[in-house]
Amino acid sequence: MKILLLADDLMSRVRIESHWKKAGAQLLKNDSAEPDLIVVDLGARDALERLRRLRDAHPAIDILAFGPHVDADAFRQAKAAGATQLVARSKVVEKVLGRIAAGG
Repeated sequence: MKILLLADDLMSRVRIESHWKKAGAQLLKNDSAEPDLIVVDLGARDALERLRRLRDAHPAIDILAFGPHVDADAFRQAKAAGATQLVARSKVVEKVLGRIAAGG
């Protein structure tokens, strides 16, 4: 599975990527290849605008947005911007591991 992860926080990014790589995922460095899944950290700089651009560029690909579980407004905005799935920050690793294990 090829995953495009948009997350600005280096420590979180490294932690998340290491779990997914161990499970066999390929993490894309940019939007140059066609991802199987796009994952967006709602705490990232310009997250909603980047999410909109990715939705326009990849209309058929699932976009999973994650953030603090208490930020219902950010989740509503992400859904409106084109996210197909929303998950609390504490559950994003496990959610994507489940998709990797299921083959996509």
